[in-house]
Formats: sequence, C-alpha cells, structure tokens
Amino acid sequence: MAKNCRILVFIGILILHLIQFSLSSVVSTGDFNKDFYVIWSPNHVNSSADGRIRSLKLDKESGAGFASNDMFLFGEINMQIKLIPGHSAGTVVAFYMSSDQPNRDEIDFEFLGNVTGQPYILQTNIYTDGFDNREQRIYLWFDPTKDFHTYSILWNLHQIVFLVDWVPIRVYRNHAEKGVAFPRWQPMSIKATIWNGDSWATRGGKDKIDWSKGPFIASFRNYSIDACTWRGNARFCRSDSSSNWWNNAKFSTLNPWQRRLFKWVRKYHLIYDYCQDNQRFQNNLSKECSLPKY
Repeated sequence: MAKNCRILVFIGILILHLIQFSLSSVVSTGDFNKDFYVIWSPNHVNSSADGRIRSLKLDKESGAGFASNDMFLFGEINMQIKLIPGHSAGTVVAFYMSSDQPNRDEIDFEFLGNVTGQPYILQTNIYTDGFDNREQRIYLWFDPTKDFHTYSILWNLHQIVFLVDWVPIRVYRNHAEKGVAFPRWQPMSIKATIWNGDSWATRGGKDKIDWSKGPFIASFRNYSIDACTWRGNARFCRSDSSSNWWNNAKFSTLNPWQRRLFKWVRKYHLIYDYCQDNQRFQNNLSKECSLPKY
C-alpha cells in the first residue's frame, strides 16, 4: 500500500511538471475531423458530433486508421486511448509516428490483444532509416480496456521517451555520435490504426481472432499535439527556443522522479527487451544496448 501511495505521489508531481511546459506551442484543435484524415475504410471510423472522440472498428471485412494532416519534426504527442474489451486475441491497435519513406523512421505504440482474462501487452518499437527490430514489451499496471489512459511520445534532439499516464516506460537516447541511428531528419505524421495481426500478435500467432466476438472497437480522445509543424526547414525545428521547449536542456534526459518511475516499470512490468535477447541476435546485440539510457 505504501509503495502504491509513493507511486501516486511521483505521478502527481510529474503531471504538474509536464503541464507547466506543455502549454506554449500546442498546435492541435482537439477536433479529429480538423486535424486528421481517414487513411482507409471510412465506414469503420466513427467520430462524435463535436469531433472530440473517435473510434476505430475491426471486423472480418476490414480494419481502419487515421493520420494527421500535418507532419512534425520533434515535439510531444499525447493521445487518450481505451482498448478493446473482452476477447481481443489477434487484434492490434497502434498509435505511432511515421515518416512514410522507403527508409522510414517510426516511433510505435502497439497494443497486442489477448484472450479473455489475460492482460494486454504493450509493445514499443523504433524504426531508424528503415530498420527496426527494437521491440520492448510490458504488461500495464491497470486494465486498459476499462477506461481511457494517456499514451505519450516525447521526441527531441536528445531522446525519445514513451510514457503511459506520464510514467516513462522506455527511453531511446540519441547516441548518433557513437554510430547509433536516431530519428532526427525525417518529419513524421501521427497515426492510429486497428488491424488483424493474428499471424503474430498473440502468443506468436497461436491465438487467432475469434470473429464471433467482434466487432472490435478501440476509442480515442483528448489528444494534444505540441510539436514543430514541418514547413520544409529542419533547422527551425532543431533550434533551441521557447517555442521548441522540448529541445531545451531540461528535457535532454529523465529527471530524478522520472528515473525512479522508469526503473519501477523495468523491474516489475517489463516482459521482453530486444537488448536482452542474445539468442535472437546471436550474441550480437545492437550498439545502443550497451550505452546509457540517461
């Protein structure tokens, strides 16, 4: 009980800390109809009358997705998501940023469904110059199907941080000077999709989608986009200025509270890390695996 109280205190302090710096350059309207367009299957996308809530549906016919009208180079992206309740094995809900180039950069949240009674798995991945294989997986410390939770990406010149309800669950540092690829030149759009991943998503593809349990619906709301809108000039987005607050030294690494929460996630909730998978990579782990996270 005492440990849970301490965690709640840490989260509260962190929220206050982030709010202080997240009001300066918000470029989103909060209206999905104005900031995003439907990628595919519009009859599987439903938006509330005021555009504040959007849902994606997966059935035997199709999945669906939407993407931001603009592209961005660095910033902070937040999205509240409520995942598929009940039996969701084989389904994948994704919230991510992607440059859509042959040598694409990409920053992924992927929510892997499961059979009834088993927890969702949150997989994160990073593509740099078209290469990925940087998967990490965690079990969340709550049921993500019961209510909306906030999933965030902080992307700046120094690091990429994945956060869940403001708790940092993963850090990928910019070690470009040491020969490690880092997304820093390609602008990315924001995307959300739902699709059939039953060839791999649940127990390596052993548990398939049970279409009788469908349709499968994930909901999105209360997003914010506090980022540098791409206008063709990388120098503007890479500058250290009051509008580009995310590039300031204060956000170049995790603060002490964040480090404590990050270690808590790693200790109690991490279930897979590519940096620990010597068998998969034949004892030839990526260079960043041996470098500091902060």
